[in-house]
Amino acid sequence: MTGRPAAPRGIGHQVDEDRRRFLGVAAVSALVLAPGVSLLAYAEEQGGKQGASARTRWGLLIDTTKCRSSCTACVTACSSYNGWKNEGRPTDPQWIRKVQVTDPETGLSRSVPVMCQHCAKAPCVEVCPTGASFKRADGIVLVDRHICIGCRYCMMACPYKARSFLSEEISGQKPWAPRGKGTVEGCTLCVERIDAGQVPACVQACAREGSGAMTFGDLKDPASAISRALAEHPSVQLRADLMLDPGVQYQGVP
Repeated sequence: MTGRPAAPRGIGHQVDEDRRRFLGVAAVSALVLAPGVSLLAYAEEQGGKQGASARTRWGLLIDTTKCRSSCTACVTACSSYNGWKNEGRPTDPQWIRKVQVTDPETGLSRSVPVMCQHCAKAPCVEVCPTGASFKRADGIVLVDRHICIGCRYCMMACPYKARSFLSEEISGQKPWAPRGKGTVEGCTLCVERIDAGQVPACVQACAREGSGAMTFGDLKDPASAISRALAEHPSVQLRADLMLDPGVQYQGVP
């Protein structure tokens, strides 16, 4: 019985090479464009200078005595850089928001920026049934949208109301801030900027357009600016009674 003639070895080999090359390009394209793409993969692809290490714990210190109620530089920068918009609807995302806090006894009032607090004992991570909510070795809490099923347990567990559920299709996404309908999202501390040796967008905007109320750095490094500032002046953690050990701390809160 005569079979179909086999293709010459050279031609078959070239087809295989072309197929592998095509699949490789497709995989990279999917990584960049998919709504659930890993932020860690993006940072690595861009040649990030730093990776997550347990030797570091990134933190943010906000001096509310410098934060003006009328200033929204941090919120605007986060929205613009990460591609989310809040138009006043209850379902709108809000990765960072300004909250007015007033002492009922003294009447002292402060404007307080609130975002994901990147807790060492993050309740969102504890309750997530799929592991989509996770904490990096350096303390940054993220959501892997590939495996987020939209159950919103993390939103209920977060005492800071720092996460949002994306219920609508969106366009014009930023490749470094992937978003997907049916998933939960929130502040990432601009992890891809940190891995590239830069500061979060909110911190940069506060320094340039605001009053320099934000200090970012390594909480484990006693020589860092944030550690020195914490040593010089008292600070508080929001809902310290919950013992979650947030990576975001505040000074001057009444």
